[in-house]
Amino acid sequence: MSTSQDPHLALVRPVTPRTPQGCEDCLRIGSSWVHLRLCLTCGHVGCCDSSPNRHARAHAHAEEHPIIRSFEPGEDWRWCFVHEAMV
Repeated sequence: MSTSQDPHLALVRPVTPRTPQGCEDCLRIGSSWVHLRLCLTCGHVGCCDSSPNRHARAHAHAEEHPIIRSFEPGEDWRWCFVHEAMV
């Protein structure tokens, strides 16, 4: 499948990061993270799969919001959790 054909791209919206200071779930529980990811459906900021709690992936599955982008400075790639592929 071409990345431009990923049907989940239809779920991408203009979003504002809900917690630009860090992973909203880690901040709530007092945990740490490695890298941040931004949900492109609702603006949830979650931690990456290298982080202890993997909140971005948990959010994607729980809310059915599969497309994220890196929320790290200088990075602009996007990922689909359903297809486990860059989009």
